[in-house]
Amino acid sequence: MKKEEFPWDIWKEFASLGYLGLRHQEKYGGMETDTITQMIFYEELARGSCGFAMSAIMQILMGTYFIARFGNEEIKQRVLVPAIKGEKIGTICFTEDQSGSDLGGTRTLATKVDGGWRINGRKQWVTNGPIAEFATVMGTVDTKLGLKGLNFYLVEKKTAQRDGFAVGQRLHKLGSRCSVTGELVLDNVFVPDENFLGEEVGKGVQYAGDILNEVRVMTGMNALAIAKEAMEDARQYANNRIAFGNPISKYQLIREKFAKFWAWYEASRTLLYRCAWMIQSKIPCTNECMLAKYHSTEMCMYAVEEAMRIYGGNAFCSEYPVQRFWRDAKFLLYGGGTHEVLCDYLGRIYCKD
Repeated sequence: MKKEEFPWDIWKEFASLGYLGLRHQEKYGGMETDTITQMIFYEELARGSCGFAMSAIMQILMGTYFIARFGNEEIKQRVLVPAIKGEKIGTICFTEDQSGSDLGGTRTLATKVDGGWRINGRKQWVTNGPIAEFATVMGTVDTKLGLKGLNFYLVEKKTAQRDGFAVGQRLHKLGSRCSVTGELVLDNVFVPDENFLGEEVGKGVQYAGDILNEVRVMTGMNALAIAKEAMEDARQYANNRIAFGNPISKYQLIREKFAKFWAWYEASRTLLYRCAWMIQSKIPCTNECMLAKYHSTEMCMYAVEEAMRIYGGNAFCSEYPVQRFWRDAKFLLYGGGTHEVLCDYLGRIYCKD
């Protein structure tokens, strides 16, 4: 996707097959599948295109999760049903210039007023942001409260008839280029009380934790897909590339790369599907999901780096897909919690008395 264009034709066909309703109730047009089925779907989808998978999964999971969970019937009919049909595109907004993994650093301010809320802030790294019709926005009632002040609000795009968010700067990414990403600007936006997504003020961090488990496992599924595609592609290349009279797959140093990948891949896959089962079974699994995300994305980076080494100088050419796998894999280190934040947290938990 050299042009960084959203594939509307594929999106419409994808929506017509009902996949955008994968996790939602049948009465709203969904399929109502279980968590393991959803994760299998995410993995297979990402094998075709990580960028398209990111946009689609944003719609299926993060962009509509809180609306399905907390929205009233009118909101579900007005927003969720068209989203499942692919007629309205949604997103979720966590990240700001001073907060990403640090949710307590959120500065988007939600002030209570008669009949609703006034929201001011600027969100960054918003998947689907430039084309979104609605967004679930994380904001705080008081920046001094940290995690205790967080809540979620449904905000729709600004029109001549309606107050709402405006699209800010579009980001030009190294990878996943067909997944359009950018900033959303909230300038004293009025949000009615019914668009408050939650049971009570201040429970947003708890709700975020609920969805982040799934987000981390989903990110890991993307990593599985990219790693497998990269190494399968490299395997075919190694079997056909002749050096010193033999396919390079005959040489031990090349075979070692595939052996290490295979062991690491199977361990990641087992961790991820165990987490999917735990989520489905409603077993607490925050630490396990962090571990699975950390392990699988590191595995993926190993796979794409080694695939590029197998390709040699040809890896540096855009004609070969291995460079795309490398570019797509890089972002997975950051979404759902950065490598460094997860590593520090997991180390702290392990060293606890």
